Amino acid sequence: MSAGIGFFGYNAPRGQPGKKCFFFFADSLEVSALTSQPNIIFIITDQQRYDTINALGFPYMDTPNLDRLVREGITFSNCFVTAASCAPARASLFTGYYPHTTGILKNADSWTRSWIERLRAAGYRCVNVGKMHSYPYHTPLGFDERYVVENKDRYLEERYYFDEWDKGLRARGLVKQQRELYRQWPDYRERLGAFEWKLPEDAHPDVFVGQMACWWIETYPVTRPLFLQIGFPGPHPPYDPVPRYAEPYLKKELPLLEVTEDELAGQPPPFLQMRLHNHEVDHDSVVHLLHPTKEQRHRQRAYYLANVTMIDEQVGRILQALEKRGYLEDAVVVFTSDHGDCLGDHGHSQKWTMYDAVTRVPLVVWSPKRFPPAADGRWAVPANGYRPRTVAAGRCRGACRDRSPIAAASVDEWSVERASARLCRTRPRRHLSRHRLHDHGPHERMEVGAFSRRTFRPTFRPEKRP
Repeated sequence: MSAGIGFFGYNAPRGQPGKKCFFFFADSLEVSALTSQPNIIFIITDQQRYDTINALGFPYMDTPNLDRLVREGITFSNCFVTAASCAPARASLFTGYYPHTTGILKNADSWTRSWIERLRAAGYRCVNVGKMHSYPYHTPLGFDERYVVENKDRYLEERYYFDEWDKGLRARGLVKQQRELYRQWPDYRERLGAFEWKLPEDAHPDVFVGQMACWWIETYPVTRPLFLQIGFPGPHPPYDPVPRYAEPYLKKELPLLEVTEDELAGQPPPFLQMRLHNHEVDHDSVVHLLHPTKEQRHRQRAYYLANVTMIDEQVGRILQALEKRGYLEDAVVVFTSDHGDCLGDHGHSQKWTMYDAVTRVPLVVWSPKRFPPAADGRWAVPANGYRPRTVAAGRCRGACRDRSPIAAASVDEWSVERASARLCRTRPRRHLSRHRLHDHGPHERMEVGAFSRRTFRPTFRPEKRP
């Protein structure tokens, strides 16, 4: 049995067994054996942590529809993103390259190309509903149709870009809930970005995206093969659920990681500076509190999780619409997120750090006709690592020969060390220095916790498989 693998070394944490390992998408997925091009439904949320799906082992969550995907699909429990920020992470995901190769290091860096172009060239009808975070926002990116819904609170970046949601609110005479409005609330600076949604429920951006996706599925003539990307703006802040979704979580005991003075004292100066910055500047309507109360953190967490439950409900409706129209008869459904959110863990706000709460995201692949359910994929996969297999599933010419850093390959009895040497040309090395990020010419040194991993840029010359 052969399987697609991609370059991404993962060293098991100290004290835990395990060697370097590499991801593969599904060992039963043989591109050469496919007799048809499956419909590909790619659902991505914004800023969703791994610990937000009940079926992944988090009983405080109410996510029945995502639970179904987990039960009937394959879950990758070690999916880590390439960047702790929206656009760089998404550009990696939809190109297959690391940020130092794409050049997209922050939001609003130009991003105009993706592997979606290959799906379109292979005959797919490519449709985007919701958030992609390409830049400019309306860049075609390979799509035949785009119904763009971007960040809920755009203040510094494209403040006056009017997306589908803006237009919908304007047509109904509604004023968007965003920073200018929230700043008028008397306790704005004490809320940690958690606000009640006071407009009609169907005007909420996550509901809006879900309903627009269902409308497209139900209205557009059935077309195959279909690549449908659905991007939910949540649970990215503001944390703004409809109150009826928040109430159950407010009554639950939720896990909140304790932040100690010893931990804060041991953090590098840039982290401490960022804490102060996020206290002074209200990014995404979140005023970070340096010493929040347990009640404030609990409300923030409850509202965030409620946003996830709202999205889960929309995912269920989308799956129903797809099933009714026959799209799920031969389909690959992927559910994931671009990065997570600290939510006060380690004393930090939102993303921009490399803690697991930020870099580890859910990744579930559902396709009953193509591979059986598996509770845990058990392989480390970077968020840019499933691009070759998604493209390959669409049977795009040359997809598996692409010389990207995570190019697909075949593995039989190869050792992971041999695969590493072939794809990377050199082994990653560990360094004991801490808390620094250096650029060393042809490679980057990335430091997480007590050690750093030096990841070298591979060369892109094609090689014959042994």
